[in-house]
Amino acid sequence: MHAFDVLGDPVRRRILELLADGELSSGEVTAVIQREYGISQPAVSQHLKVLRDNGFASVRAQGARRLYAVDAGPLREVDEWLERFRGFWNQRLDALATELARGRRERRTPDPRPKDEPS
Repeated sequence: MHAFDVLGDPVRRRILELLADGELSSGEVTAVIQREYGISQPAVSQHLKVLRDNGFASVRAQGARRLYAVDAGPLREVDEWLERFRGFWNQRLDALATELARGRRERRTPDPRPKDEPS
């Protein structure tokens, strides 16, 4: 399965967001996903399996629990693929940052004209 097929599913993206904050048990992941998406435990397990089988998540046993964590390798590959497209939005983000800085500067600098003088 291609990385974007894996990441194209909102449930799998949400699971990765949860795991980005640190290792979680399958039960903890399932509880959040069931609450937010209303899907069954077997469906959550299937999403975890897709993430694991495609290298986006790792799992380790701790007694009867299964602890999941993000595996950053495939995400780095996605990031590398996106690199060639960054120029499309970086220039616009730089321009936005310039405009925001200009606005902050203008708010800090008092208008030297008297208040009764037209702008």
